[in-house]
Amino acid sequence: QVQLVESGGGVVQAGGSLRLSCAASGRTFSNSAMGWFRQAPGKERELVAAINWNGGGTYYADSVKGRFTISRDNAKNTVYLQMNSLKPDDTAVYYCAATSTNRYSVEQQAYNYWGQGTQVTVSS
Repeated sequence: QVQLVESGGGVVQAGGSLRLSCAASGRTFSNSAMGWFRQAPGKERELVAAINWNGGGTYYADSVKGRFTISRDNAKNTVYLQMNSLKPDDTAVYYCAATSTNRYSVEQQAYNYWGQGTQVTVSS
């Protein structure tokens, strides 16, 4: 069992940066691949970035490549999403999610545990 709590969302101007954090509880965190998803109003939830259990492999959606960085600190049971050069199109609720495997998946159904989400709003 893994419980996830996101933080770090807020309002930022276009071009600015935010760092999201996802604190996990549960003894399986260090063995779990993790992902960050987002859902904008009227749109489907999409995978933004994902990372393997040891940080050795990562995935980024084309829309965020070169701007967002996912990382994790297993000693702190935390996964991060550094977001730079933010655009109004990045406005969404961002969710942290965990799989039951050690390699990431791009499929939402592979993620068994979800946080409550944190709002990111980018103003133009």
